[in-house]
Order: sequence, then structure tokens, then C-alpha cells
Amino acid sequence: MVEPQNSPPARTRPSVVTMSSYLIILFVVTQVINLLLSFTTISATREAFRSAYQGADPQGADTLAGVGVAFAIAASVFTVLLAVGLLVLALLNNRGKNWSRITTWVVGGLLVCCTGGGLISGAAGVTGSQGSSPDLDTEELQRRLEAELPSWYNGLTLTLNVIGLLALLAALILLALPAANEFFRKPQTAPGGYPPGQPGYPQTPGYPQTPGYPQHPGEPGYPQTPGAPGYPPTPGAPGYPQYPGQSTPPPGQPPASGDQGPSDRPS
Repeated sequence: MVEPQNSPPARTRPSVVTMSSYLIILFVVTQVINLLLSFTTISATREAFRSAYQGADPQGADTLAGVGVAFAIAASVFTVLLAVGLLVLALLNNRGKNWSRITTWVVGGLLVCCTGGGLISGAAGVTGSQGSSPDLDTEELQRRLEAELPSWYNGLTLTLNVIGLLALLAALILLALPAANEFFRKPQTAPGGYPPGQPGYPQTPGYPQTPGYPQHPGEPGYPQTPGAPGYPPTPGAPGYPQYPGQSTPPPGQPPASGDQGPSDRPS
């Protein structure tokens, strides 16, 4: 018979953990859409950078524009990679892995800073590449971006970033609620390897003992009849029936000569 393994009972995942995973998925979707939009507008962005650098360095404007676009694309790809890693952590959070929850807070906090910084710079009319070169005309870059990019681009990217930031913040907060703490706490096992409240594995009942063989009369342990030690006593011995007229001699003395045995009695 194979005994069951001492595995803890399945824990019910609270709704706050499930909702947190859904919000992380929403954040990942917004970042992937932003990356796709960046790839579709590479030509317009490159032209805006080239026009902004044209006044300061006409010969190196194309090179500087390429560097600026590459930096912007690399930043978007890095953000998406972190978001995908966050998605993997969300799947592990659904299984109650406490180390994944801690890592989610670390990676999520970094993404909050990146996304929030992008929103602040976008609201101020500043791009991530403006500080890369002192020759960049930021006002000209902003005008060229508005002229080259579609009219819906800025509004859509801003909306996606706001939704993603709020979703990520809500996901991190849900993972810190008391209901989530109870789910991620490692279950304690009682002595013997079983969780608290779980009965131990039933023991196999012992086999019945084999009855002993019957004993013969005279063997130790066999019930004797009163006065019979196992062999018939000699006449005149204690416990032996006396005949009429026969006296019982004291212990250790032979019977008197006048006592008659069964063979001396007259017929």
C-alpha cells in the first residue's frame, strides 16, 4: 500500500490577487500598443529630429536624428520587456509564490517611475531625447513632431500611458492587502508532516495471533484436576482415596503392617 504524500491542502486564491493579475495584463497590453505605435511612426519621428538638428549641425543632422529615434525605440522595447516579466510574475502570484509578489513590487515600482516620468515629460512638452544633445532645438522638435505625427497619436499614447499607470498602481496595492497576505503566507505543518487540522494517516491493523497448539495432560500449563499432579499417586499418598479400615500414615512413613490393601481384603 502506498501512503499519500504529505502535501498541504489547496488554498483558495482571493479575488484581490486575481484582480491584480488582470490589471497587470492590462498594463502589458498598453505598453505593447505603445511599442507598435512607435514602430509605425519611425519615419515621422526621424524627420522631426532631423529638422530640429538642422539649424545647429546641418551635416550631422541625419546622424543625430537616427540616434534620437534609436534611443526612443530602445526605451520602449525595454519597457515592454519589463512588462512581459511582470506578466510572468503575475502568473506566479496566482499560485501563491511570495517571492514573486516581492519581485512584482520591485519591477512594478520601476515601471511606475518610467511611465510616470514619461507622462510628466510629455505633459511638459519634453521628450526623453531632448537632454541628449545641447544642440537640439526643443521647441522646433515639438513643432515638427506635431506636424509630422498623426493628430490622434499624442492623444492615444497619453490615454494608454494613463490607463497603464493607474492599472499598475492598483495591482501593486491589491497585492499588499490583508487578504493577499494570508494567501501568500506559507502554510505551517503540524508534527508528523500533516497540516494543522488534518488527521494522520490511519495505521494498518495488526494481524490476529495464531492460536497455540493443544497441550497434553501433564505438560506445564495444562489444567489439572484437583489432587492430580499429572500422574496417579501411589496408594497411601496424600489425596489418594482410603479404604475402610486403612489408616493414613504420617508423611514420609510406610503404611502400617496391619493396614490392608485392596488385594488383602477377604473375598
